[in-house]
Amino acid sequence: MSDSAPRRARVRAPELIGRGGWLNTGGKQYTLADLRGRIVILDFWTFCCVNCLHVLDELRELERKHRDTVVIIGVHSPKFVHEADHQAVVDAVERYGVEHPVLDDPELATWKQYAVRAWPTLVVIDPEGYVVAQHAGEGHAHAIERLVEELEAEHEAKGTLRRGDGPYVPPEPEPTTLRFPGKALLLPSGTFLVSDTTRHQLVELAEDGETVVRRIGSGTRGFTDGDAQTASFNEPQGLALMEDGSVVVADTVNHALRRLDLATGEVTTLAGTGRQWWQGSATSGPAREVDLSSPWDVAWWNGKVWIAMAGVHQLWAYDPADDTVFVTAGTTNEGLVDGPGDQAWFAQPSGLAATPERLWLADSETSALRWVDLDGTVHTAVGTGLFDFGHRDGAAEQALFQHPLGVTALPDGSVAVSDTYNHALRRYDPATGEVTTLATDLREPSDAVLVGEDIVVVESARHRLTRLRLPEEAVRVEGVAHRTQRAATEVAPGALRLDVIFQAPAGQKLDTRYGPSTRLLVSSTPPELLRSGEGTGTDLSRTLELNPDVSEGVLHVSAMAASCDDDPANEYPACHVHQQDWGVPVRLAEGGANRLPLVLAGMDG
Repeated sequence: MSDSAPRRARVRAPELIGRGGWLNTGGKQYTLADLRGRIVILDFWTFCCVNCLHVLDELRELERKHRDTVVIIGVHSPKFVHEADHQAVVDAVERYGVEHPVLDDPELATWKQYAVRAWPTLVVIDPEGYVVAQHAGEGHAHAIERLVEELEAEHEAKGTLRRGDGPYVPPEPEPTTLRFPGKALLLPSGTFLVSDTTRHQLVELAEDGETVVRRIGSGTRGFTDGDAQTASFNEPQGLALMEDGSVVVADTVNHALRRLDLATGEVTTLAGTGRQWWQGSATSGPAREVDLSSPWDVAWWNGKVWIAMAGVHQLWAYDPADDTVFVTAGTTNEGLVDGPGDQAWFAQPSGLAATPERLWLADSETSALRWVDLDGTVHTAVGTGLFDFGHRDGAAEQALFQHPLGVTALPDGSVAVSDTYNHALRRYDPATGEVTTLATDLREPSDAVLVGEDIVVVESARHRLTRLRLPEEAVRVEGVAHRTQRAATEVAPGALRLDVIFQAPAGQKLDTRYGPSTRLLVSSTPPELLRSGEGTGTDLSRTLELNPDVSEGVLHVSAMAASCDDDPANEYPACHVHQQDWGVPVRLAEGGANRLPLVLAGMDG
């Protein structure tokens, strides 16, 4: 690890290959040779991953500012089976407003060529076709911008920079009433309020679930309070009724909670600053002074608005009595761990449903259904971890979901789960411990609301609400189990050297003014995989001792580094936090590697 950026190593960039082909290019297929002369940034992403969505948002400004020299290419590298479906990738590119070419790589061919280990990973290729930097995780946009400016100057001088329009061709917009709606709420009047996520609006639909009563929001990305026409949202998701009859909105990409006055259509901000929460930010305080991170759903429970804070794998709450927000459960570590709220781990909680005794939640990245009891203890009903998913009914211990985003409490005490990537509505009955399938052939259902004897499902990728009669008898689906298709890394039993590589961007140094500027947390699934080396420390290198009696598992590594502008004359230097969580599947084998390098920023020498 070094404080100053080293002279750049030059490694020839491998070719871009993906069986799904290219999107956002007007049908043209590209090779790296076609892009010679441009600075190319590869963004290895997958559409389930909230950190990848954060990076998409981080890159928007860079993309706008350097449009004539930089070509960003999303390399879509699936985690879940559904994400290998080409149409699902096409949908995701529109859903999240991706305005650059995307290579659909369902078999992870390019991912393997570039030795990528984590979502998201950014790789910078210079105008001559050499890899000059790799960054994993979030918070790297400023470092990449600096590198881009260096590369522009260097290659302008060499005559190897080619300016001009990039290969991006926007798709034709589709004329549907809703576009990738996220969540819905049944209003006291019998109408539906729907978050029309991709169009950055809320839409009120009549009781038929189809006729538009009114739209709230300007329809362009923004963070403005005001009346129904002038207020703006940024990919809003969850909706909940407050006791005063107003609606609270999870304004996801604005990292904020908004309040809608149903009578007047007026929108105000309840919580959040518009900035994303980072490690070290406040975890409680006056609601409009505390940063949030991708709130995905909200529910009124026990006098407070509970928030599924997908961006940091936690639950938070907003208390209208004193206008504060605070963490209620979760450590920010990503995974599946039950217990007291302050010790529990979540993985992108994305759906909430309240009953008097329990707050149910869909924990999407562990494909799990979980709940919080009145004491604040977290329990798991269905789900085992980050890499196990599928469509299997039966006893909860062996049942499987695939990236569920919504949960709905049913009158008999059971819950319906919007099992998004299985295109199904599932049911879990706590009385019997059984999981069944209520309906299939939905398209990315993300939420559902109960209306009398019916259930109305937000069929997100069909851009509509779909009304179903709640069946007396559920369908039984024969089981399909999946594991993530990422290849396991072969490592030798015994001592394994873990090196997280971090090189501060040019003109910056590690920020040690307030103590150590780096943090490393290591754990494993199963826990027995590690004989020693787990826990938190400040050194980015560590020796782990792997148990030879455990043949395979997952190493969970979380790293953070803070760097600041290196200018002694500047009393208030700009500082940046870089962070990433890796889940590295490993298989123990004689002759396997005894060093595991993970690149947070820079190049592994």
